[in-house]
Amino acid sequence: MAVGREDFADRIEQKVEKYRKRAAKAEAESAQQHNKGNEMSSVIPFGQPILVGHHSEKRHRAAARKIETAHRKGVEASNKAEYYREKAKTVESNQAISGDNPDAMNLYAEKLAKLEALQARMKAVNAYWRKHKTMKGYPKMADDEAAKIDAQMENANPWVQKTGPFQDFRLSNNNAEIRRIKAKLKDMEKLDGMEDETIAFPGGELLINTEINRVQFHFDDKPSEEIRTLLKQHGFRWAPSEGAWQRQRTERAIRDAKWLLNKGYYAEV
Repeated sequence: MAVGREDFADRIEQKVEKYRKRAAKAEAESAQQHNKGNEMSSVIPFGQPILVGHHSEKRHRAAARKIETAHRKGVEASNKAEYYREKAKTVESNQAISGDNPDAMNLYAEKLAKLEALQARMKAVNAYWRKHKTMKGYPKMADDEAAKIDAQMENANPWVQKTGPFQDFRLSNNNAEIRRIKAKLKDMEKLDGMEDETIAFPGGELLINTEINRVQFHFDDKPSEEIRTLLKQHGFRWAPSEGAWQRQRTERAIRDAKWLLNKGYYAEV
């Protein structure tokens, strides 16, 4: 099966809906608590001070504490609602490429093409600057953009003026990202078309699950705390819905899982 999982879009929608429901629930709780506080406040005359020594003092102080507690809980619930609204927005607007996205390879290829085009442009701009000491006349560059760069270069450090508008760290960082994307694509090409693989061990089995794009440890019984700690250290997390310790299917995840098996750590469960 190809890299990714067919239900990727549905899972994103479900996650967004989950956060929206939690936000709505917290907002309702906030309104309820504020209303409760307001109702309790309404029975106390406006501006009525606590009458120290009066028989009403104890009752008045208790009511004040309850009112304060209700409004505090209302504020806390409102903050929780805002937190979940932001979580929903983050999930919706997330531009990061997920390995669970069936279109991940195409997205990485597009990103690589843009990075390589940017690298070529930065080098060309620097070369033009070094030759002409101005960006005026550079192909496909507007005059106002050229003038802006010239003004910046005029006040730049001598070593920047020597190399060009794009400093070395910009090129090296972009080139490092190009290498990372290329390595990612290479790993995904290895995963693409990979079949399920099951490796039994005493007390359970390791499953390379292509359908849901996960590497999973299934145990017959709950593993020891030592094993659970070891799994967490290697990126595996307990998934109640799958009844397995798992992480996303990558070349590294598969290597780590098989390394754990080869070391025989599973024998201690």
